Amino acid sequence: MKRFCLLMAALLLSACSKAPLYQQESYVFGTRVQISIWGLPEDVAQKHAAAVFADLDRIHTRLHPWLPSEITRINASFAKGEAALIDTETTALLKQASQYADRSEQLFNPAMGSLVEAWGFHKDTYAAVLPKSETIADLLASQPRMSDLTFDAATVSSSNPAVQIDTGGFAKGWALDRAATYLRKYRVNNALINIGGNVLALGKKDQTPWIVGIQHPREPQAMATIALRDGEAIGTSGDYQRFFEVAGKRYSHLIDPRTGQPATSMEAATVIAPASLEAGAISDAATKPIFIDGIGNTLRHAKRFGLQDVLIVGNDGSVYVTADLQRRLTWLKPPVHIYRLR
Repeated sequence: MKRFCLLMAALLLSACSKAPLYQQESYVFGTRVQISIWGLPEDVAQKHAAAVFADLDRIHTRLHPWLPSEITRINASFAKGEAALIDTETTALLKQASQYADRSEQLFNPAMGSLVEAWGFHKDTYAAVLPKSETIADLLASQPRMSDLTFDAATVSSSNPAVQIDTGGFAKGWALDRAATYLRKYRVNNALINIGGNVLALGKKDQTPWIVGIQHPREPQAMATIALRDGEAIGTSGDYQRFFEVAGKRYSHLIDPRTGQPATSMEAATVIAPASLEAGAISDAATKPIFIDGIGNTLRHAKRFGLQDVLIVGNDGSVYVTADLQRRLTWLKPPVHIYRLR
């Protein structure tokens, strides 16, 4: 009996000491969001996940590019040539976006919301209708840039009335960083935050790293998986996320600011940003110049954002990948051709 009691006690202790996995899902930023937390009691994990989701909902409402929001209010002021009141959070966001725009050689350009709207992507569903060439030409001629903004105490103004802010190019990544900051503050050291494929990892899941998939751009499945290190963030831009087709040609929301046309240089660009307080935002914003400017310019743009791990899917399905990242990948659906990015 004594041995039986000792055995039962050991089993109960083992069961109690096993760290649980808590997961919660919602729909924010027009996409599926999942938070996974390892190693905390369910009620504690649930409380922190709920706090993160509440903040994500708040951010989404504030940054919405076409429904009434802080962004649309500021844009309305710019269009009238007026300064807009702005709080410290939005000021920091726009200044960070301005820095990334400069770093990307203006290929990441949140000031060109009017171009995104002209292509029909300021809607929940996208009509297969091409904008008039005259409309695109006029918008290009106005040359809206983040450098047109001036911050003065509690206001922001634009020297160019054509500036219309759309933070969609890095809002999900920026939100990842806010979520990670909250979780770290409250010592939630092991978590995975996934905002529509933009993912940031904290710590581990039990004794193993968090494993995430890299979406195949033409099939409804992951093409590979990768183990993320503590603090790393992974982001992808692809022509399969928001697009429509006309006469068999695909038009995505990833628009080249130089031409006003959707970029067609590749199917997808994935990067992994090393751990930092801006890992999420960098992993999101950096994919824009890489996707837009073509495979030959990939490493130049990656270097400007401090990135070493990059994977490109070309228009023929071939994969181009940096050496370090290739060693970390586990292929689920290997491409026919894999080339080294160098």
